[in-house]
Amino acid sequence: MPRTKQFDEKEVLNKAMELFWQKGFHATSMQDLVSHLGINRASLYDTFGGKDALFESAFSLYRETNGDIIQHLFETERSVKEGFRKLFQKAIDESMQDDCKKGCFVVNTTTELIPGDEKIQKILLENKIKTENLFTAFVQKGIRNGEIKTNKNADEIGLMLFALFNGIRVLAKVDADPEKLYSIMNSGLSVLD
Repeated sequence: MPRTKQFDEKEVLNKAMELFWQKGFHATSMQDLVSHLGINRASLYDTFGGKDALFESAFSLYRETNGDIIQHLFETERSVKEGFRKLFQKAIDESMQDDCKKGCFVVNTTTELIPGDEKIQKILLENKIKTENLFTAFVQKGIRNGEIKTNKNADEIGLMLFALFNGIRVLAKVDADPEKLYSIMNSGLSVLD
């Protein structure tokens, strides 16, 4: 008779995501995972297939969760300018509240594993394109509804705001001065005026 699992896979995956996000892939050992997740090594391998597979699942969870948050905000916010402002403010506020200074898991993974990991590079490129498309489509919505001038280039602005969004997440890891971060945000968002 097969043994039943004594743990919640989703909860364990969330814990793994937090640990990888905080420490990175290379600095997280199997013993770190066993200790942090509260499951034995055999169960970890049986359920998740080892460190690499667990990392990929945890990283996928992070990307899906954050992508859904951005997409939901952009779909429900009537004002494009206000939607971008809320997104940037949320990132800055989260950075201020994060004592570990984790930053963005996607950016962290990019700087840790690229170049060198072609599989992760492909995943990151797909994530970049998907997120850039969300930003660009939201700018296009602002142009369509008359909130943003029609002479603006949605592709260029979407790409620039995507880069600025990621840059702020990186800067907040080093210098979490909210005045500076809000000043950068305001300057960047002025491109929508």
